Amino acid sequence: MINPTEHLGLLIIDLQSSLMSKTDDEIELLNRCSFAIQAALLLQCKVAVTEQSPTKLGSICDELRRILPEEIPVFSKDSFSAMDSSGIKKWIGDNQIEHLLLIGLESSICIYQTAVAALGENIGVTLLSDCIAERRIEDRQPVIQQLLSMDAHVLPSETIFYSLVGSAENPIFNEFTKLVKQYS
Repeated sequence: MINPTEHLGLLIIDLQSSLMSKTDDEIELLNRCSFAIQAALLLQCKVAVTEQSPTKLGSICDELRRILPEEIPVFSKDSFSAMDSSGIKKWIGDNQIEHLLLIGLESSICIYQTAVAALGENIGVTLLSDCIAERRIEDRQPVIQQLLSMDAHVLPSETIFYSLVGSAENPIFNEFTKLVKQYS
């Protein structure tokens, strides 16, 4: 049987409390990202976290830290692109990741620069549209248009994860639908 997540990675970018509090709807962002993380773990996707300048801005928010297994790698970064953080390219190579699902902050800065860098290295990119945010909502549309023109994909998290589940015949379908209901 083909594993649709074999070469897929979920990259959680900068979901630190100090940054999340600057977004328009921190609660909804936390809810959707929690769903995406739980779904990715259920589907056995590779998962990693980045933290922007954690000594100044703090670590990933406690709510997300609680749902992440301890072995999930956390990469500190000072550059805006996660692709420049120490160890991320090794994680991608070691896990044979060919496509990244991006969630987190900020769509017009770190998400954008990470997507551009990954695409430049022939790594596919999908932004989970309901799992990204920014301080200035008016920045989102031009960023998404630009990334689409560069062959990135932008889709809601349920669309992506239902596609990966494939059908109600999948052995994890019932557990997955419980997640959907929990986070709806």
